[in-house]
Amino acid sequence: MTHTAQPQATETEARTPQVAVPTMQSAAIGPAGYPAVVVVDEGMREGLQIEDAGIPVQDKVRLLNAMSRSGLKRIVVGSFVSPKWTPQMAHIDEIVDKFEPAEGVIYTALALNAKGVERRAEHVPPLSLDDARPATLVHLCDVFVQRNTNRSQEQEMDAWPDIIQKAVDSGATEAQIGVNAAWGSNWIGDISHEERMEKLQQQMDLWLDARIPVTKVFMGDPMGWHIPTQVEEDLQEILRRWPSIRTFHLHLHNTRGTAPISAYSALRILDDRHTVQLDSSLGGMAGCPYCGNGRAAQLTPTEDLIYLLEELGFNTGVDLEELIETVVLAEQVVGHQLYGHVSKAGGRPRGTDLYPMDMPFVETLEEAQHFRLGPSAYTGALSPWKEPITSPARPE
Repeated sequence: MTHTAQPQATETEARTPQVAVPTMQSAAIGPAGYPAVVVVDEGMREGLQIEDAGIPVQDKVRLLNAMSRSGLKRIVVGSFVSPKWTPQMAHIDEIVDKFEPAEGVIYTALALNAKGVERRAEHVPPLSLDDARPATLVHLCDVFVQRNTNRSQEQEMDAWPDIIQKAVDSGATEAQIGVNAAWGSNWIGDISHEERMEKLQQQMDLWLDARIPVTKVFMGDPMGWHIPTQVEEDLQEILRRWPSIRTFHLHLHNTRGTAPISAYSALRILDDRHTVQLDSSLGGMAGCPYCGNGRAAQLTPTEDLIYLLEELGFNTGVDLEELIETVVLAEQVVGHQLYGHVSKAGGRPRGTDLYPMDMPFVETLEEAQHFRLGPSAYTGALSPWKEPITSPARPE
């Protein structure tokens, strides 16, 4: 796969929200004391945008249909962007025309300019337009924003007054603030807690001067610099400073393996007054050609996140077995193994799914697929047991 040098935004900085989609409509409600959780699968967009541009449309449609049947509640289907700079999204119109929307699923898509917004509008429905809150945002790494959007940090901040004035003129009643490349940069190094709070405070002051309350915060990390203690410190400070913020959108790349831990930390810091939106991706496939990490800049695998939430007591409405089969399909579509764990080992076996006690050695990933394929997955494997293995814990 080749990429041109002309930047084309791949994160959330250029979204153009117009119509509200109720967050709780797609939220998983957990045990008392936990926030509601909205899982947003980015595999069709941020996943496929870093994969081979030659994947056939029919395979992408087949994958999107399988995701829809799994019980996922929010799916980003792709981007309405220039195929010159993002050839993987060249056939987004055809994909949206051909896929089979599932009832109760919210489908969104990214549009980065007026032309993209017009193209996307032609597909509403089945697409929904995202959150209605007008939003301000700034990248804390001025190098990444230039590489990714061909704009400067200063230009982003200079746009704030116009965004806010348009919100006032339109009668907006709430707003969103945000920071991207928030925790660090592959080019400028660490970014401090104080810098994150300062940039959020600047935005908050402008919205308050306009008498529009801020109810949501976005924190993005395209280069995977966050660690859980930083996320905890930031969320605690946001809660302390701005109790009006009840919705937290975390776009955490798993470049260095910390995204699931940081997501869990957010669940522990927030409570049932709040909603947290967690971006994930089928099989973890994701990446950004402008951050220096390519496909290594993964997201939390959606199946791993769903497994964790269900084991914590959240009702996600997702069929984990169906989702795992969808990951298997995704690996066939992209032509290589993806990065999740639950798709390799399955969820915790219980009841009739407990493993046979005298099963043979299981050593390879292929043999480990017995959880979904049955004993045929380990046919011929070494089996030294001379007598059946039994246990009083399983009086079968």
